[in-house]
Amino acid sequence: MEFIAANMAPLMFGSLVLFMLFGYPVAFALAANGVVFGLIGIELGLLTPALFQALPDRIFGVMSNDTLLAIPFFTFMGLILERSGMAEDLLDTIGQLFGPVRGGLAFAVIFVGAILAATTGVVAASVISMGLISLPIMMRYGYDQRIATGVIAASGTLAQIIPPSLVLIIMADQLGRSVGDMYQGALLPGLVLTCLYVGYVALVAVFKPQYVPALPPEARTLRGAKLFLRVLTTLLPPLLLIFLVLGTIFLGIATPTEGGAMGAFGALVLAVARKRLNVKLLKQAMESTARLTTFVVFILVGARVFSLTFYGVEGHLWVEHLLAGLPGGQLGFLIVVNILIFLLAFFLDFFELSFIVVPLLAPVAEKLGIDLIWFGVLLGVNMQTSFMHPPFGFALFYLRSVAPPTVKTTQIYWGAVPFVIIQIIMVAIIIVFPQLVTMGLDKQEVIDTDKVEIVVPDSEMPDDSAVQFDSEPKDGTAPPAEDDPAKALEKALQDDKK
Repeated sequence: MEFIAANMAPLMFGSLVLFMLFGYPVAFALAANGVVFGLIGIELGLLTPALFQALPDRIFGVMSNDTLLAIPFFTFMGLILERSGMAEDLLDTIGQLFGPVRGGLAFAVIFVGAILAATTGVVAASVISMGLISLPIMMRYGYDQRIATGVIAASGTLAQIIPPSLVLIIMADQLGRSVGDMYQGALLPGLVLTCLYVGYVALVAVFKPQYVPALPPEARTLRGAKLFLRVLTTLLPPLLLIFLVLGTIFLGIATPTEGGAMGAFGALVLAVARKRLNVKLLKQAMESTARLTTFVVFILVGARVFSLTFYGVEGHLWVEHLLAGLPGGQLGFLIVVNILIFLLAFFLDFFELSFIVVPLLAPVAEKLGIDLIWFGVLLGVNMQTSFMHPPFGFALFYLRSVAPPTVKTTQIYWGAVPFVIIQIIMVAIIIVFPQLVTMGLDKQEVIDTDKVEIVVPDSEMPDDSAVQFDSEPKDGTAPPAEDDPAKALEKALQDDKK
C-alpha cells in the first residue's frame, strides 16, 4: 500500500498504456483508469470523495467548448468535397498538365494532396480519394509500386499539418491557444514539407527515371488552350474555397468555427454546381461526420476523467520533475519529447497522442520558456508520422483497403519509409529554424495590470488658501474644463493610461 501511495502517477500512466496495448477502446481505458485509481486514492486517503463532484463540471466543459464546433464543420466540408468528385477532376487535370514530365503523375498527386489538405482537413478522405483514382493510372503507366503508394499515402497526410487540419484544432484546444494562430503557424511548415516531397520525387526522376515514367503521348488528351481552360475552371473553385475558409480566419474576419461553417456551405454550393449533391451523398456525409465527432468527444470526456485523478495525485508534478530535469535544457527536452512521440506513434494515433500526452508536456514546455504555438506545430509534424509508420499507420491501412490486389502490402510499407524520414527531417528543420512557425504571428505585448503605476502630475496649489471643488463658482457660471481640478485629474489619468 505504501508503494502504491508513493507511485500513484506512474502506476496510472503505466496502467493506461497496458490497457491500450490489450486493445481496449481509448475513451473507456482513460475513463476506467481515472475512476479506478480515483477510488484507490480515496481509500488510501490521498484524495477526498469530493474530487468526483468536479467531474460533471469538467464534462460539461467539453460540451460547451466552442472551439470543438469547428471539427464537425471541417469534417462535413471534406466529405462533401471528396464525394462531389473534386479530387477526381483535380488529379485528371493536373496529371495532364505535368504529363510530359518524368514523375508528372507523382507531382500531380502531391499538389492535389496539398490542395485537398487545404480544403478537406481529413486524412482518410484524401488518401482514399487519391488511392482510388490515381493508383491504378500510375500502375498502368509503369510506376514503381513503392513510389506510387508512398507518394499517395504521404500526400494524404498533408491534411494533418496544412490548415484546416483537425489535428491543429485539437492541439490548440489542449494547449490553450488560438486555433487561428495555430493555423497561421502551421501554414509555412506545411508548404515546406510539400516542397520536400516534390524534391524527393524529382531526385527519383533524375537517378531512377524508370520508376517514374512520363505519360505517353496517347495518354495526354488535353493540350494548348483546351488544357489551360480546363486548369482554370478546375483550380479556381477550390482556391476560392481555400480563401473563404483560411483567408477569412487569417484576416481576423471569422473565427475558425465560423470559417468551418462557411467552408461547409461552400462545399455544398460546389457539389450543387457539379450536379453531384443528392440525398444519399448528404446522408453519408452527415453520418460520417457524426461518427467522427462522437469519437473525438468520447475520447476527450475519457481524458477529462483520467486527468481529474491524475492531477489529483500530482501526476503533472511527476511528469514535470521527470522532464524538466533532463540535461540540455530546452534542446534536451525537445529531443527526448520528439523521440517519445515518434515511438508512441507506432501504437497510438494522433487523437490519442493529443488527448493523453500533449496535456502532460505542455506545462513543462511553458515552464522552459517554449512558445506553445511553435511547440504544437512541431508535435503536429511529428504526429504526422503516426499515419505512415509501418505496420500500424492508418494512411497505409486506408491505401491498402482501396489498392488493387496486385499491389503487395510490403511494397506499401517500403514506399512509406522515405517519406517518414522526410517528416523526421522536417521536425529537425522546425527546431533549427523556429521562424518558419513564429514569423507570421503577431507579437502582442502582454501587460501585467498588477505592475501598472499611475503617476499623477504635480499641480501648483496656493499654500495659503483652500482649494474649492464646488460644482458651480460663486458667480453662477460653470468653470472651463481645463480650470476644473477634478476634470484635469481625470484627463491626466487618461493621458497616462494612453
